[in-house]
Amino acid sequence: MKIIRFQKDNGVFLGVLNGEFVSVYKGENDLNKLIKQGKTNEILSLTSKDYKLDEIKLLSPLQNPLQDIICLGINYLAHAEESYKYKGVAFDGKREEAVYFAKRVNEFANPNDTLELSHKTDKLDYECELAFVLKKDAKNLSDEDDFDDYILGYTILNDISARDIQNKHKQWYMGKSLEHSTPFGSFINTELKIKDVSSLDIKCFVNDELRQNSNTSLLIFDIPYILKELSSYATLKAGSVISTGTPSGVGMGFNPPRFLQSGDKIECKIEKLGSLINYIK
Repeated sequence: MKIIRFQKDNGVFLGVLNGEFVSVYKGENDLNKLIKQGKTNEILSLTSKDYKLDEIKLLSPLQNPLQDIICLGINYLAHAEESYKYKGVAFDGKREEAVYFAKRVNEFANPNDTLELSHKTDKLDYECELAFVLKKDAKNLSDEDDFDDYILGYTILNDISARDIQNKHKQWYMGKSLEHSTPFGSFINTELKIKDVSSLDIKCFVNDELRQNSNTSLLIFDIPYILKELSSYATLKAGSVISTGTPSGVGMGFNPPRFLQSGDKIECKIEKLGSLINYIK
């Protein structure tokens, strides 16, 4: 099923997208609360056809994460290479340990939003990523655990990044945490298993020009690895959002770099997860 959050007239609702039709959940409109209460199955059982898709405004499926998003850095080899090149650092072609960082998101940007971003950067970049949401707490997971049983579903996250702010502070937190800078959605696909997302085409277009073109099979550290390692350090709470990293083709990887400009359209596409489109004001 595809969980959505949407606006209809003056109301905000949760629901399920069935093709071109929307089923409305009559209860809570905060998915985080349903996750914490273990009641997401109430949404997934919906079968009504209350609205057509073109009659509603899609919002991000979560209004905000309960905690900072956990992100994987340089988790595709080709992106690691372009990242090191941009920083003028030699890359040895090896990634022996995962790189994790946090991303502050006070509120996700919605699908089709025009992003009004900080005047503090003129080196704004895009990063299309596969993200997933946990449906229950995870601690000290091992190969004996059913990893799928911990995941509510998968979606697209655009990890928009200010490269100049990253370089200024010598780390990624603030450069990836600008207000209203994280598009998320358009839906959470709950039907996919880890094996289903282990080989998905992942693409990003800027003004309909293909920039990123890869496949999730090229992730260096896969989802079971991520869950095992992170949960060995600290309990991963229900509702946590984890983003698995971006492939090569980001703006800083070009020579000269091709950062986002006013009026640009960014479209992130991942197979089985649809499309996430936003614009730069």
